Amino acid sequence: MEESDNVAVLDVAREGEERDRARRLLAAPHRLRSFFAPRSVALVGASDGSGWARFIMESLATSGFDGPLRLVHPTRPEAFGRATVPSLRALDEPVDLAFVLAPTHAVEAVLTDAAAAGIHNVVVLASGYGDGGGEQGRELERRLVDRAVELDITLLGPNCLGFVNAQAGVAPFGLHITPPLRRGPVGIVLQSGALTSNVLAFARAHGIGIRLLTSMGNEAVITAADVIEHLVEDADTRVIGLFLESVRDPQRFAALAQRAREVGKPIVALKVGRSPAGQAAALAHTGAVAGDDAVVAAAFRQFGVIRVSSLEELLITAGLFGSGQAPTGRRMGVVTASGGACDIIADRSADEGIEIVEFAEATTARLREVLPPFASARNPLDVTGVILADRTTAEANLGDAALNAVAADPGVDFVFNMLALPAAQPPDPSVPERRIADVAAAMGRSPVPVVNFSATCSDVSEYGGSLLDRHDLHLVAGIEFGMTAIGHAIRWHESRRVLGGRAAPPPPARGALLDGQAVDGPLPDGPWSEARARDLAAANGVPVVPAELVTDADAAVAAAERFGGPVALKVCSADIAHKSDIGGVALDVSGPEAVRAAFARVLDAGRDATPDVEGVLVSPMRTGGTELFVGVTVDPSFGPVLAVGLGGVFIEVLHDVSLRVLPVDAPIHPAEVVAMLGELRGAAVLAGARGTRPVDVDAVAEAIVRLAECARSLGPALRTVEINPLWVDGAQVAALDVLVVTGGRE
Repeated sequence: MEESDNVAVLDVAREGEERDRARRLLAAPHRLRSFFAPRSVALVGASDGSGWARFIMESLATSGFDGPLRLVHPTRPEAFGRATVPSLRALDEPVDLAFVLAPTHAVEAVLTDAAAAGIHNVVVLASGYGDGGGEQGRELERRLVDRAVELDITLLGPNCLGFVNAQAGVAPFGLHITPPLRRGPVGIVLQSGALTSNVLAFARAHGIGIRLLTSMGNEAVITAADVIEHLVEDADTRVIGLFLESVRDPQRFAALAQRAREVGKPIVALKVGRSPAGQAAALAHTGAVAGDDAVVAAAFRQFGVIRVSSLEELLITAGLFGSGQAPTGRRMGVVTASGGACDIIADRSADEGIEIVEFAEATTARLREVLPPFASARNPLDVTGVILADRTTAEANLGDAALNAVAADPGVDFVFNMLALPAAQPPDPSVPERRIADVAAAMGRSPVPVVNFSATCSDVSEYGGSLLDRHDLHLVAGIEFGMTAIGHAIRWHESRRVLGGRAAPPPPARGALLDGQAVDGPLPDGPWSEARARDLAAANGVPVVPAELVTDADAAVAAAERFGGPVALKVCSADIAHKSDIGGVALDVSGPEAVRAAFARVLDAGRDATPDVEGVLVSPMRTGGTELFVGVTVDPSFGPVLAVGLGGVFIEVLHDVSLRVLPVDAPIHPAEVVAMLGELRGAAVLAGARGTRPVDVDAVAEAIVRLAECARSLGPALRTVEINPLWVDGAQVAALDVLVVTGGRE
């Protein structure tokens, strides 16, 4: 690349950074507070023939919006039986928000009119920008951002259907909303417009109240991260739900997740778009085991973000957190009217790691006083169908007496309580109404959270919903989703305690690299020779097995004699990443003649593959112990990712690996590495399986932290740094094979 090309690339980068800084100012939390709560709205491009305009007007009415609604059309004097004005400039006073339905070619002119009219908040429906996939569309979107910055306009979209702010009673939204719109503490950000109405319908059917729901469109000015930041700071939001097609700014996303965790707001995310990227033509194992989706899962877990696999799971989990009844402990008491439900709950609790505890003697005694003689006073508790079928028993509040007893048990952290709602108002509503009132009273007295659930994920009837609303109760939809949501809640609280208690360690001393440049010269573009890779690792404090680089058989014999035992010989060349594949490795070699023969064999194998051979590495054999795999590769979204696993079949076939995104400004914490080792399916091997000594996990963690810092020291040149295997015998740790790849990325 010529120097002039470098300058041009730098200029483009600076221009992009300046554009992003200006964009961020337009989408700051104080700007979004007013953006998402407009008291007056203008609809630009409103006409009787526009389905979008009709939907937006209907949605505003459904939300209860009663502020001024002005219709704008350049040629039609009337729309929907109301007078229009030809442009935003013709308004007698500015509105808080303009929803622009104009075609793509006219959008910039509408923005100019908006600024002239004193309007600084705009939603743009038009597509054909970056969503088109071509350079022309991307350039059009860059111009749109520049124009918004120039005019001081906060813009949602383009290619956006708008938003619903149930709390503020305003919904400039381009799809149908089934009334009534439920208000509540759940904020939802969707990188999909068409799903928005489905999300609203499901939330309504299951009593999940929405604070703010927004589609994002192309995120030209307002991004998903901006809305997350707004919701983190919003006092009326308890939980944040996300539907993500991509994570555009992983570093900011991680910082926002940490902030949300600190203030006690869970983030529940459905991330779609799985791919096997990184598995093809990998120079190392790391790229194959750290595929895109695996990295996303690891990153979310690391950031304390709850990852779910469906919209239903997203909404039900968010609804549980929003109810204020999310459990924090694992000991569960169960109250049902079904033995079958008890069996399902017992199985699902095992899946989620939830303990169904034995009731205390006092609890059992209280239950025996109220239960039918044929019922068993044990956990999970089946108060039997008599509570539903027998009016006398129902009026005696058997279920509520049982709930009171279980909630008071000293060994219970929360109660999972089955609540049956009528599909329609019965002729005598006194029994179900008193039943719901008594459950609410029991929850008010309970020292632990009570999670009410239905047996299946069926819609709550209008009458059933009115009973819940009257007493401010929440019903989790079904045993399956309910247990999943509870598991998410418990793990989130546990991770919050763990992640919040880790202080960053001091950074290890840097070794062979400084500011991304090797001390002894420029970094190679491609794989390093193993000799140089070993030097890099050792200089950064990674324990490496001793080795000598030799160029003739006599030197190989002398090196073997100095090591005093069986040795390994490996051809050394930057052109040969997988030495064993070409016969360039000889193991467990003893005696001068055997060393000479092995030297000649591996050297010839290397020279048959490439003329660029540095020589042969001779190192002592390490036997017994346990072999680990450690590698750092670069994910296109999240940056450097650390992969840790057991060697051999565990990594080759089972892909038993744990991943972490490396911190940007501090070393990974050794405790995090210890946790990674504990996550492996084969973790029991580290405890000393099959006659091996138990692994000193602290010593291993220290070596892995050093390797991670070694990789980070390569800066933007990093592609892969890998040890395979990392040999461990008790407290002895040594890298037996080191691979380093640097340079440009495709």
